[in-house]
Order: sequence, then structure tokens, then C-alpha cells
Amino acid sequence: MALSADILRGHTDAIILAQLMAGDSYGYQINKTVTERTGGAYGFKEATLYTAFKRLEQNGLITSYWGEEGPGARRRYYAVTEAGMAKLAEDRQEWNETKRVMDALISWKEEL
Repeated sequence: MALSADILRGHTDAIILAQLMAGDSYGYQINKTVTERTGGAYGFKEATLYTAFKRLEQNGLITSYWGEEGPGARRRYYAVTEAGMAKLAEDRQEWNETKRVMDALISWKEEL
């Protein structure tokens, strides 16, 4: 069964912040991790990912810096801020409440 991207669309920021809690990272690696952790069921479109990075940075939830790799293209790394950690905690509470409500609304128990 395919996962509907619509279900997760409103949670893009939380997904990115959660990935950054494991450590600073860059766009390609974050998307690769999301894809791997979902068994290929979900991944970001590049435009979605980089729009989210810009929004998160403008809101003070992440910071960015250029990595110092060797030859080749430089990577822009992202790091979660304290405000980002607080926002993720709020988002997790909201998600847990959403799951609770959805379970109550769509669960079906056969009446005996």
C-alpha cells in the first residue's frame, strides 16, 4: 500500500528537525535517511526540501554553514537551534494528539 504524501505534507518541518537532532547534515543526506527509514515509502522532492530549509532558517529553527569537504561541490550543512528543538517538541505533541484523535475516529470494533 502506498503512503499518501498528503498525510505527511504538513509535517515536513518536523521531519527535517527530527533528522537534524541526530547531528548536522545536508539536504541529500537528510532525504536519503528519510527514504531509507520509510523503506522507500516517502522522500522529499528537492524543491520541497530546500523551501523548507529556507523557511526553517528564516524562522530561527535551524542555521546553515558551508562544509569544508575536499574537491568537488561544497555542501551546505544545517543544524537545529534551541528554538528548533522546542518547536520539534511541540510538533511531536501535536502529532501524538493527531494520532490519538484519528485512531478514535477511524477505529472499528465489532459490537457483539
